This record gives sequence, structure tokens and C-alpha cells, in this order.
Amino acid sequence: MKPGRAGWAALAAAGLLLLAGSVAWNAFTRWLDAPLALGTAPLTLDVPRGQPLAVTARNLAEQGVLEHPRWLQLYARATGADARIKAGEYQVVAGTTPRSLLALLESGKVVQHGVTVVEGWTFRDLRRALEAEALLDNTLAGRSDAEVMTALGEPDVAPEGLFFPDTYLFGKGTTDLEILRQARERMRRELDSAWAGRVEGLPLGTPYEALILASIVEKETALASERPRIAGVFVERLRIGMRLQTDPTVIYGLGADYDGNLRRADLERDGPYNTYARAGLPPTPIALPGADALRAAVRPDERGELYFVATGLPDGGHEFSRTLAQHEAAVRRYLKRYRQRNSER
Repeated sequence: MKPGRAGWAALAAAGLLLLAGSVAWNAFTRWLDAPLALGTAPLTLDVPRGQPLAVTARNLAEQGVLEHPRWLQLYARATGADARIKAGEYQVVAGTTPRSLLALLESGKVVQHGVTVVEGWTFRDLRRALEAEALLDNTLAGRSDAEVMTALGEPDVAPEGLFFPDTYLFGKGTTDLEILRQARERMRRELDSAWAGRVEGLPLGTPYEALILASIVEKETALASERPRIAGVFVERLRIGMRLQTDPTVIYGLGADYDGNLRRADLERDGPYNTYARAGLPPTPIALPGADALRAAVRPDERGELYFVATGLPDGGHEFSRTLAQHEAAVRRYLKRYRQRNSER
């Protein structure tokens, strides 16, 4: 039985619907794999935590980057991608399509920034640097050092020296506490490794004592080649019970009272960090030591030397001596160079 006029109309309508659907599907698939309107410069796309995809799509459309933002939402919902999108800052490069954009947002491959923790910094310096980093989520402002250590799971632990100096990468919105956690774990690994490779017979009873010595070595010289020898002097002094007599510990103990000039009265004033007045190591590290200083502390270059003084030469090196007489002569040479340099200015 042939369809009547109404039947033919229905068939025609169905065909048109199929055709329209086919055209729409082809248009959708072409859109899905067509590059976004980025031009040649990459686009930095910030996806705040909790922001719906609809907002992200609308923002891109308003910038003229994405056509049909509603299609992106529908595709993401159909594939489940909308539930897998991760917050963060993304770099969208030329050639990115709506399909690959969603894959990027699912991957969590956010733009990486870096914050550098410098060898020889104090914990105060480290906290200042984190507070100044605008891309970090600053959660520790106004909190005491003790509160910070409690937040790290180490209550009643002195923070000085416990964070390894290096450059730490992070995505926008990472917390300052997370950076500290990474630096703390890194120092723990580096110190454990150094301690495991120590020479026998050191006058150091624990890894923490090695960390204290390493921090002093770090502050005494900027030359990596000198650090084992500097450590050798301090190890020799510890062996024979001689006071370390190192200026950086005194300066650290003065804290905010240090004005750039170390006076005789400062050296004579007793305190836990005055290694002129007290024998042995100070109670805590005085700075953040790097890998070279850690290794030097546990593998010192011991030559029987008990003294060192700056040479005054441009390389920033030191002259080492076994006896006090040799040391006093080296001091005179340094002072002569110092006076000559000042007279030439």
C-alpha cells in the first residue's frame, strides 16, 4: 500500500530532519577539531577552583577565542570531562582545538612558576620570599614560626636550617605551606644521604649536628671548593675542644640588633650562639645550607689546620694556617690589602 499525501509529507519531514541532523553533526565535528582563534601568541587561561566550565567557555567566547561555547559544555557533559577539569593556570597555544582544550583542562598540566630558596638564607629570609611571591596562596602571614612548624606536623621544632635551598616549581594558587613542605622533605633526604656517606670518627653525634656545622660552613665561604677545608678547620677544633670562634654564629645570635658592624663587645657578650664565649656547636643551624656544605660537613678536608682568614683577594678565598703565629701573619697580610684597597678608592 502506497503512503498517502500525509505519509509522504511525514517521510519528507523525517528525511529533512535526518539531513539537518547530519549537517549539524558534521558541523559539530568540524568545530570540535578546528583550531581556536588564538592567533600566534599563546593564551594564559586561569581556571579558578570551583569555576563551572560554562563560565570558562563564556569567558573564551567573550575574548573571541571560542565559537559556540554551549557546544563545549554539551560535549564535556556527554563525555564526562566536565567532572574531571582541574583548576589552575593553563597555557593555550596555537593549534589548540576545543577537543584538545578539554583534554588540557583535564590533564592538570598547569603553567609552572618558580620560587628560589637561596643557600645561606635564614628561615626569616625564606618566609619573606614566600610572602612576596604573588602567585602563591599566602596562608602563613601573621603566623609565628612555631605555628608554621606545627602546621608542618613538627611542633616544638626550631625551623632554622631545615629547608633545602633550591628552585621549587608550582602552579598558581599553590600554598606557601606546600612549598615549605617540599623544601623540608628535600632537606630531610639530602641530610640523610650526606649522613649515610660520612667519614668515620667525626666529632658529630647526629645528622642534626652535621646540619648545624654545614650551616656555619655555608656562611663562612661562597666558594664551593673551600667548603671541605673550612669544615676541616671546625672539625679539628671540635676534636680538641677549641672554641669555634666564628663570626656568623655571633651575627645570627644578634638578630635584628646586628647593624652590619661586629664589635668586640658583641664577641665578649655571652649567648648560645656566641662561639667565642662557648665551646662546641650552637644550639641550631644559623642558615640554610646547600648540598656542597652538607657534604663538606660530613666529609671534611682535614689537614691539621686550626685557623683561616680572608685573603682580601678578588676571588673571595681564604688563607689557612696550622699555628697561631702563621694565622697572625695571614691576618696582617689581609689587613695590608684591605688598607691598600681603601686608600685607592
